[in-house]
Amino acid sequence: MKLYNTLTRKKEEFIPIDPKEVKMYACGPTVYNYFHIGNARPFVVFDTLRRYLEYRGYKVTFVQNFTDVDDKIIKRANEEGITPSEVGEKYIEKYFEDAKAIGVKKADVHPRVTENIDEIINFVKSLIDKGYAYEANGDVYFDTSKFKDYGKLSKQSIEDLEAGARIEVNDVKKSPTDFALWKSQKPGEIAWSCPWGKGRPGWHIECSVMATKYLGETIDIHGGGQDLIFPHHENEIAQSEACTGKQFANYWVHNGYITINNEKMSKSKGNFFTVRDVLKEFDGEVVRFFLLSAQYRNPINFSRELMEQAKNGLERLYNAKNNLKHLLDNVEEGNMSKEEKEMFKGFEKHREKFIAVMDDDLNTADAIAAVFELVKEMNTNIDENSSKELIEKSYDLFMELTNVLRIVTKEQETLDEEIEKLVKERQEARKNRNFALADKIRDDLKARGIILEDTPQGVKWHVEK
Repeated sequence: MKLYNTLTRKKEEFIPIDPKEVKMYACGPTVYNYFHIGNARPFVVFDTLRRYLEYRGYKVTFVQNFTDVDDKIIKRANEEGITPSEVGEKYIEKYFEDAKAIGVKKADVHPRVTENIDEIINFVKSLIDKGYAYEANGDVYFDTSKFKDYGKLSKQSIEDLEAGARIEVNDVKKSPTDFALWKSQKPGEIAWSCPWGKGRPGWHIECSVMATKYLGETIDIHGGGQDLIFPHHENEIAQSEACTGKQFANYWVHNGYITINNEKMSKSKGNFFTVRDVLKEFDGEVVRFFLLSAQYRNPINFSRELMEQAKNGLERLYNAKNNLKHLLDNVEEGNMSKEEKEMFKGFEKHREKFIAVMDDDLNTADAIAAVFELVKEMNTNIDENSSKELIEKSYDLFMELTNVLRIVTKEQETLDEEIEKLVKERQEARKNRNFALADKIRDDLKARGIILEDTPQGVKWHVEK
């Protein structure tokens, strides 16, 4: 398998430290609100990478943190009249609800900042002792001038970063690129006692501490959104490698941005969508299918039209699944003929294609295309005259591939109910002589691979061959 490594700016053969186990860390949410569609992309991408590595035989230890103390959390706590810990608890619970809806399974460990304060303090103390950090008025900063490789992930020199980056500047920092490891307490803020006075961790330090605590000083894969390359991941590398003297992560994997109707998502533009908002209109599996419909490093545009396309595409896969299940329930026992065995070998070539494109930097877009190619071939060659063995093996192959992507997981009844509802709406439209609506419903179903037949016994439907 090859992964694009942001650190080297090229695809590299993926070779884990342990040939049987992959240690992977991905940055989780800051829990002050519901997560938005942009946040959902890395959650789905790294969930899929984890599932695919498991499919390929690796044991994966996956850690994803919760930032449960932060300026935004403190602000939300003040607005709602509750404590920061109550804000964190509330939105961690909501995270799990929404993540489950889009097929993201829980990490092996979901550490929280507030549960690792002692470890953070010790990590900061180690950096001070080694000369990489300094205390100033109760704050502690990392001295970027002491880390010679600072900028190696973002491919920028300290001079470039000082000149071009938007970095907080204050009077106590030695350099504008120095970043906070520990922040002194401000009036009314949550704080912990430490050798430098009361305060709380800086944002960047938490991931270094939790990654090394649960996965070791060098991990295989560190992931996150493209927006985290600088400063967050750059700073993680600096403080981690300064502390341990070892390479922090061997592969840095970053997903591309999401735009909304080809514009950057922004609350000020009114195009800011939480996943919870989207789930009011679309099933979570449609959201997941949409997010996997582009290779993870490419930008992806979110729009209602594209979500509808994703919904229709997913329904075509459900139709294929349900057609195979219908045949299984209605054909007699029987083994594959010689011709069917040859046919199934052709089907298996789509598995080979699926694995080849997933091995090529997790190309889920082409993997989905391989599944559709398999479906087209099965629809053409399998019918009520096929042997039960061929149908069973074809169904198992289809489910094997879709399970890797964690799509087509719902049972047939849900789809049947939806189609029956549309059929009734069409009948009502015809009764009211609203033929335009009736024709639209029929055409929409046809586009989804559902064929309606008006018979003397009523309307019947079947999956298009």
